[in-house]
Amino acid sequence: MTAIKHALQRDIFTPNDERLLSIVNVCKAGKKKKNCFLCATVTTERPVQVRVVKVKKSDKGDFYKRQMAWELRDLAEVDAKDASKENPEFDLHFEKVYRWVASSTAEKNSFISCIWKLNQRYLRKKVEFVNVSSQLLEESVPSGESQSVAGGDEDALDNYQELNAREEQDIEGMMEVCEYAISNAEAFAEKLSKELQVLDGANIHSIMASEKQVNILMQLLDEALSEVDTIEGKMSSYEEMLQSVKEQMDQISQSNRLIQISNTNNGKLLDEIQFLVNYMDLSKGHIRALQEGDLSSSKGIEACINASEALLQCMNVALRPGHEKLMAVKQQQHLFTELRDTFARRLTNHLNNVFVHQPLLIPCAAYVQGHDQSSVLSQHMAELTLPKHSPLHRDLLRYAKLMEWLKNTQREKYEGLSRTYVDYMTRLYEREIKDFFEVAKIKMAGTAKEGKGNKFATLPRKESALKQETESLHGSSGKLTGSTSSLNKLAVQGSSSRRSQSSSLLDMGNMSASDLDVADRTKFDKIFEQVLSELEPLCLAEQDFISKFFKLQQHPTLAQGEVEESDGGVPSRQPPPGEYRHFISSTEKDMVRLMMNKVFQSIETELNSLIALGDKIDSFHSLYMLVKMSHHVWTAENVDPASYLSTTLGNVLVTVKRNFDKCIHFFEGVEARVAQGVREDEVSYQLAFNKQELRKVIKEYPGKEVKKGLDNLYKKVDKHLCEEESLLQVVWHSMQDEFICQYKHFEGLIGRCYPGSGITMEFTIGDMLEYFSSIAQSH
Repeated sequence: MTAIKHALQRDIFTPNDERLLSIVNVCKAGKKKKNCFLCATVTTERPVQVRVVKVKKSDKGDFYKRQMAWELRDLAEVDAKDASKENPEFDLHFEKVYRWVASSTAEKNSFISCIWKLNQRYLRKKVEFVNVSSQLLEESVPSGESQSVAGGDEDALDNYQELNAREEQDIEGMMEVCEYAISNAEAFAEKLSKELQVLDGANIHSIMASEKQVNILMQLLDEALSEVDTIEGKMSSYEEMLQSVKEQMDQISQSNRLIQISNTNNGKLLDEIQFLVNYMDLSKGHIRALQEGDLSSSKGIEACINASEALLQCMNVALRPGHEKLMAVKQQQHLFTELRDTFARRLTNHLNNVFVHQPLLIPCAAYVQGHDQSSVLSQHMAELTLPKHSPLHRDLLRYAKLMEWLKNTQREKYEGLSRTYVDYMTRLYEREIKDFFEVAKIKMAGTAKEGKGNKFATLPRKESALKQETESLHGSSGKLTGSTSSLNKLAVQGSSSRRSQSSSLLDMGNMSASDLDVADRTKFDKIFEQVLSELEPLCLAEQDFISKFFKLQQHPTLAQGEVEESDGGVPSRQPPPGEYRHFISSTEKDMVRLMMNKVFQSIETELNSLIALGDKIDSFHSLYMLVKMSHHVWTAENVDPASYLSTTLGNVLVTVKRNFDKCIHFFEGVEARVAQGVREDEVSYQLAFNKQELRKVIKEYPGKEVKKGLDNLYKKVDKHLCEEESLLQVVWHSMQDEFICQYKHFEGLIGRCYPGSGITMEFTIGDMLEYFSSIAQSH
């Protein structure tokens, strides 16, 4: 054990500035025998630290390694298991209980005795010893000549001093005198021992010879011992005082920690209070604006907008965990809810009053300075114009942000206001549009009257005919195809070159089929163009107002690289008209469409009635209306393909197109059946689209009649184009391409839907090319 202790001191503890005081060979209780060593050590530097170290022998060699260490101050209890019997088991209570079995009871008792001494000296009896023999503890009481393992080792280590240079030289000199000092160490040691005994004897004789000096020395020693006892007493008192100071310092340190924790808690509490005050406090001015703010003045509206936004921000603040349990937070949330409901009720009542009275007041705004309602209506009738509602829109747009707030907070009230606005505006527009179309019909009838006498002097409005037109219109909704798009392109090409001459292109066709002259048709064209020109801005303005006022328009996303700023530093990118549909959600688009259909529910019926009247006056007017409607549909689709105006005009255009061309109507019906899911080879079994009906339609378009129509068309195009020769050639060539594409489209449908029928058009593409070439050469 001594060799092991020496090896452990040299290899493990000396490099760490530690001294090994006691060692015990142990293994864990109840497990396989894996021996290790528990060592009691102290540091060589002050303040002294006392540890219990677990050392284990390496599996791959004869060296030892440090496995675990505990501070002795963390030891709470030493349990020797049995104080009356010899038992090698004992427990050490650190953060948990470690159970050990020593290799012998003597090693166990020696180790416990060392721990008890270290506890007495450095820990002031902090560790509790259980089941330890009192005799063992009494033997371990420190004395002047302690012979215990721990005490002896500690004193020996404390008194050990290395040889200085002079002492080393003396030893080397003495070894040089004795030749066998190295070869025979035992003989050399025996010689030194004899010489030491001789010197000790000489010293004793010298001391005995000087008894007086010895007595004096003993007296000095007694005085020194007395002085040592005095110093020890003072040091004990000083140590007690220092211990008291240490306890006080520990208490102060604990108090400082508590104060620091309290300060931290107070800081966090202050942050929470500031958070609640900053984000859940509504100013008195905002509360006053919400409760009694003036919703009729611009200043009052602005104050209400600011207050409503502040209220919404307070209500939507993300509370931290636990805030909802605070009474103050609950009271604020209750206050916010009451303010929201109160302001929503005030806003709804005010806007209801505005909707009810403004539509009646705005048209009458012009009835001042002696102008009454009849004179204004007479003026509209004479000029064929619709009343403008821009003042109403401007007045209501001041409430747009409040409507957005209402939409986000009180959806039911928002939808109620939407219904109220639609109901009142529907009645207003229905009355105005009805009067407007009545004036247009009177003017059209007047045009026919000038050309044909009194044939159309009276034009009764038959409800049955109107109902039939409406039902026909509902059955014709869908995407425009066929010759409509071709004619639309032709009309657009003509209008893009010379808008001033666009109306002149309407005189294409067979003029001999009508009794009216060009002047009468031009006048009809102007009336129809005036009707469409008045309806277009009215519908677009109303749709734009509905989108802005009811906040049904989704904000466009910023382009890459732009940063949105609340102060307007970087404006949002405005999408081009063709991309507008990408920025409105489908749900909001549907809501806009429903509101527009309700507000202008009479436009489509009145337009169809007007078209029926024009066709009744002169069937050639269908061509005029087809070109005009195509141009306006194209214009509306460029602004917004999904707008109410483009949809409505597209539906009416289908009706005009049906009056113009039976062949196109037939093939569009075929395409509609295929789009509905009917197989192409089964279309011929449909009653309205069987082979017999196809033959009837094709017979109406023989090659002779087609060439005659193309010849008349060339004459009218030549008449209304400018004298530049190349322009006529370009237009005529474009018409040729469009007619050929249309021909191929029809031939393809016949081949797919009527396979094996042998039905073809009365003329071929070669015939058509020959028609176009011969007509161009003949002129």
